Amino acid sequence: VQLQASGGGLVQAGGSLRLSCAASGDTFSRYAVGWFRQAPGKERESVLGISVSGTSYYYEGSVKGRFTISRDNAQNTVYLQMNSLKPEDTAVYYCAAKFAVLPTRGDYEYDYWGQGTQVTVSS
Repeated sequence: VQLQASGGGLVQAGGSLRLSCAASGDTFSRYAVGWFRQAPGKERESVLGISVSGTSYYYEGSVKGRFTISRDNAQNTVYLQMNSLKPEDTAVYYCAAKFAVLPTRGDYEYDYWGQGTQVTVSS
C-alpha cells in the first residue's frame, strides 16, 4: 500500500489543521494506521493510532482533548484533526500503516509510510 500525507502548514498557536493520509494499492480497511511526528533534534514519537474498525488509541498524552483521528474507508483516507495547536506540536507528521486490526505504539511495527508533512505552529 502507498500512503500520501498532506495538510500540513504554518498556523498560529490556538489554530487548527487537518492532516490527511490517503492510501492506494490495497484494501485500506484491513490496515491499522498510526500518526507519528518528529520535531527537530528529537526522535520520532507516536501520537495516535486507529484500528480497522475506527477505534482511536492515544499514545501521546499532550494531544488528548486536542487531536482526533478518524478514517473513511470508502475514501481510503485517515484524518488527523488537530485543534488548539501549540508551538510544541511543531514537527514533521507521518502516517504509517500495518496489516493488522489494531495499531501499536512502536514505529518499527509499521510496514508502510507516507512521506511526511510539515506542521509549524507559531507563538
